[in-house]
Amino acid sequence: MLKRIIRIIIAVIGVAIGFTTYFSLSKEVPQILFGLNDKAIIISSIVGVLTGLIFYLVYPFILSKLNYIAKLLDKEISKYPQTDILLGTIGLIIGFIIAYLISGLTSTIPIIGKLLSFVIYICMGYLGIKISLKSKDDLFNLNKITKISNPIKEKSNKKEVKYFSPKILDTSVIIDGRIADILRTGFLEGKIVVPKFVLDELQYIADSSDDLKRVRGRRGLDILNTIQKELNIDVEINEEKFEDIEEVDSKLLKLAQKIDGKVVTNDYNLNKVAQFRGVCVLNINELSNAVKPVAIPGEEMVVQIVKEGKEHSQGIAYLDDGTMIVVENGKKHMNETKTVLVTSVLQTPAGRMIFAKTK
Repeated sequence: MLKRIIRIIIAVIGVAIGFTTYFSLSKEVPQILFGLNDKAIIISSIVGVLTGLIFYLVYPFILSKLNYIAKLLDKEISKYPQTDILLGTIGLIIGFIIAYLISGLTSTIPIIGKLLSFVIYICMGYLGIKISLKSKDDLFNLNKITKISNPIKEKSNKKEVKYFSPKILDTSVIIDGRIADILRTGFLEGKIVVPKFVLDELQYIADSSDDLKRVRGRRGLDILNTIQKELNIDVEINEEKFEDIEEVDSKLLKLAQKIDGKVVTNDYNLNKVAQFRGVCVLNINELSNAVKPVAIPGEEMVVQIVKEGKEHSQGIAYLDDGTMIVVENGKKHMNETKTVLVTSVLQTPAGRMIFAKTK
């Protein structure tokens, strides 16, 4: 119903445009205004009705095109930080104001005055945008410059409160569970953000008919309850929905860009996409690999060989932290505890792998 009313209003606007356009183009406008030419009024009315009919018919097509253009603009604008868009807009407005003042002088020039004014508007608008974006760092660092110029006053002030970027948890890192232990140690500082769409995904997994998925989903919800109730951490539920985006990973990256946050995950693919889009990611798998004990070639280890390797005569053992050790000629020592000598260490995106041979 609302769309039909809007369509009728557009048609009425078309009638008004057609009618007034004929007035502006007709040589008999003065006669019409004094009521001396009924024929011109009839022709103007016909032109107005035809224009309104055209507006009524093409309205759906124009509306679809406008929606398509709006989506394209929104997609392009979302690639840039909000601060850049705001500063660019301010610079554009200032440039147009300066152009308005200058064009008041140039518009009086015969023949080329109007064209010159148009060029001035374009140039000043462009310069306003460029200057405002280039001065962004100076504007944001103005507070720091003031502090440097007043060192005595700085000492008397209270200790400055540091800002830490909010940490946004994704579904995989919540289900993993290690994030609760990391938060308990205090290595992650700042507010913890759990998006509403991540909670919805966890709820969906917890209600799945698949037993494995259901257990994973419930584990994730239990981890969130532990973080919120047992740990002294500021946890926020973000209500942003991003209905125009379907994938949860894309929503996470969009939210991180909007609130200037960092995504905490253990998803290798999300890590790569985030790096491409300029979003900071904290991967707990990388943290786990970084804190694992370093094995040096020539070092001796006592391990239990638990299964066969892929290659002939190889055996597989594991350290307490889950690091896999490939033991050369270890197949014949299955289920035995042996002293092995480290030959090399291979670091992969999935973790660290140690190669050794029996001593």
